[in-house]
Amino acid sequence: MPPAFLALLALFRPLVHLARRLHARVAPVPDISASLWLQILQRHAFLARLPLHDQAKLRALAALFLQRKQFTGAHGLVVTDAMAVSIAAQACLPLLHWGAPARALDWYDDFVGIVVHPAEAVARRQAVDEAGVVHHYHEVLLGEAMERGPVMLSWPAVDGAGQASQGGHRDATSVVIHEFVHKIDMKNGPADGCPPLPGGFMGTTSARAAHAAWRAAWEPAYEQFREQVIIAERFGGQWPWLDAYGATAPAEFFAVACEAYFVHRERFAQELPALAPVLDAFFQRPAHP
Repeated sequence: MPPAFLALLALFRPLVHLARRLHARVAPVPDISASLWLQILQRHAFLARLPLHDQAKLRALAALFLQRKQFTGAHGLVVTDAMAVSIAAQACLPLLHWGAPARALDWYDDFVGIVVHPAEAVARRQAVDEAGVVHHYHEVLLGEAMERGPVMLSWPAVDGAGQASQGGHRDATSVVIHEFVHKIDMKNGPADGCPPLPGGFMGTTSARAAHAAWRAAWEPAYEQFREQVIIAERFGGQWPWLDAYGATAPAEFFAVACEAYFVHRERFAQELPALAPVLDAFFQRPAHP
C-alpha cells in the first residue's frame, strides 16, 4: 500500500472513529409498537394519565430498558412481549425525569436478569432470635430485589398494578415500582430507606444537610404510619391507605410510599403531604398546571 495512502488513512481514522461514536449515540432504539403500547396504557390507568409527552418519553425509555435486560419465566412461564413491556414501563416510571434515557438507566446497571413467576413465590428463610436460636420458615413473595442481583416478580401482581382490591386500599400498588425503588435505594448500599441524594437536594448545600432534610421528613412519617398500623391490627382502628407492609422497615416504607406516589400522586399528596414535595424533589418531577 503506498505511503501516501497510509498517511491519508491515518488522517481520517479519528474521523471514522468519531462518526461511529456519534452513530452509536443517535442510532434509533427499536420501537415498542403503537398497538402494544396502547394495550399497556389501557391496562394501567396510572400510565395512561401521564401527559402525552411523558408517555412518549416513557415509551422510549422502556424500549431501551428492554434492550439491556433479560427476562426469564419461572416454572415454564413464557414471558410475552406484552408482559415484558408492562414490566419495563413500570420499572422506568421513576426514572422518567432523570435526564437522557441511557444515563437514567444507569440506576439499574447492577443487574441484567428479571425472573417472572406465574404466581406467588415461596422463599426459604432463616432468622436468629435473641437467644441465638435459628428459626427456619417460608415467606410468600410477590417480588424481591437482590442487591447487585436480579429482580424477581410475580406476574399476577405485576398485571394487577393500580387496580383496587376488595376494600379499595390496594389501588396504589405496583410491585414493579416497589422492587425497582429498592434497586434505587441500594445504589449506596443495602436498602435502608435513604437512596443517594443529588447535590443541592431541596436547597441544601452539603450531603450531610441533604440527608438531614430527608430524615426530618421520613422518620416521623414512618413512625406515625407504624403506629397507625399497630392500632389497626391490635385495636381495630382504621387501616391506612398505604400498604401496611410499609410498617415493617424504613426501606419498605420508602418503597411502598413510592408505589403510591407514582400510581396515585393526587391521593398520595392528600394522605402524606409532608412527603409529596420530598419525592417531587428526588424524582425531579416538574410542576404541572
